[in-house]
Formats: sequence, C-alpha cells, structure tokens
Amino acid sequence: MNISRRPRHPPPPAPGDVAPGHALQWLADGWRLFMKAPVIWALQAFIFFIILAALGMLPILGWAAAPIALPLLIAGMLSGAQVLDRGEALHVGHLFDGIRRHAGNLLLVGTFHLLGALLAALIAAAIGSSAVLAGMVVGSVPGAGMAAGGMMFGVLVFTVLWALLMMALWFAPALVMLHDVAPLDAMMLSARACFHNLLAFIVLAALLYVLAWVALIPAGLGMLALLPVIAGALYAAWKETFAPLLPVLPEPADGANPN
Repeated sequence: MNISRRPRHPPPPAPGDVAPGHALQWLADGWRLFMKAPVIWALQAFIFFIILAALGMLPILGWAAAPIALPLLIAGMLSGAQVLDRGEALHVGHLFDGIRRHAGNLLLVGTFHLLGALLAALIAAAIGSSAVLAGMVVGSVPGAGMAAGGMMFGVLVFTVLWALLMMALWFAPALVMLHDVAPLDAMMLSARACFHNLLAFIVLAALLYVLAWVALIPAGLGMLALLPVIAGALYAAWKETFAPLLPVLPEPADGANPN
C-alpha cells in the first residue's frame, strides 16, 4: 500500500525582491522592537556575549565551540523578536528557544559555518604561501613583488569567501527556527536571498558597520542595545524577504522539540 508522507521540511522558495532603501526600515523596526522591552533585550544581549566568551575560553575546543553555538543564540533572539511582534511579552528565557526547539539543526548550521570559515582560511593560506615560495625561487625584487602580490590576492580571496559565508549565515537561523527549513537548504537559500537583493544588503552592512563603531564608544556598552536591534532588523528582513512566500507554521507548544 502506497502511503504518502508529509515532508519534514517545506521546500525552499525563491526569495522576494527588496528595495535597497528598506535596509534603513529594517533597522527602524529593530529599534522599535528593542524599545518594547529594552531591559530584557539588554539582559539577553549580556548573556549572549557571556556565553560566547565562556565557550571561547574552553580548553582545546574553545575556538570551535563559539562559532558552532552562534546560530543557536541568534535563533533565540529571533524567537524573542517574533514574540514581541505578535504582541506577547518577552522573557530572558526566549534566548534559549533555539536550544529547546531546533538545537540539532541550528548546531549543524554552526558546524557548516565553522567548516566554511576554515576552508576559506585554508584556501587563502595556500594562495599566499604558494606566492611566497614562488617569490623565494625567483628571488630579488621580482620575487618580493610576486610574494607581496600573492599575499594580497590571498587576503582578497579570503574576504570574498568570508562575505559569501556571511551571506549563507545571515538568514539561516531564521529559516531553521521560524520555518523549519533544513540546515543546508537554509544556508543556500540565505545566500540566494542576499545575492538576489545584493544592494539592499550592502546598504545594511554599511549601516551596521557605522553603528557598531558608535556602539563601541561607551566602553562597548552600546552593543547591549545594538545586538537586539540587529536581531530585530534581521527578523524584519526575514519577514519581508521570506515570510510572504513560506507556509505559516503553527507556534510550537512550550517544551516541544521538533528534532
């Protein structure tokens, strides 16, 4: 007997079109969500940084633990943004919704993030070291120029690969957390969305760069506000880019774990 089974993950759709000027509106939406519960958001951000710092200090595996755990914490802040957007109360515990609901898939996103960063570094190092060796063989001034040029090209390659990795990571926690998209599908779809609306995300990246420097001025305390604003902006960007195209999923019951 042929029994049709419901697929575990919804099929990824093509991302929607976004005007470049909407990047500013996303940040405004992020600020609006932050102002709904600034104290709770600041506490979440503080715990966020403490957890990443503690993971980074773990012996032997600390360098890998923080990048792998990052999507879990981002997903929790996105869950908090969704809760506020629905008109409900935000709690500090929402930061751990990613662990409660999609831990396995979010850890896979973090693992792919780490592997991608290592691959980018290895490729750039291979290019740079090859140029240095070739320069040593050639010798003299031409060799030094070849080595310097190769090192600069390696840095350029790393920058491009890192930007691609950030594009793949940008929407992935939202797609996994809020629409149960499979981890690798979420990262590929996130990269497609950023490419599809490249100008909007260049504008957003430039704005975030400026805001990050401003947030660091008061002894870094501004990051306790900027991180929730970024989470709200990411949620707003996800809503505009994907929410109209994906099926609405029922809100999971407390303690439910779909994995």
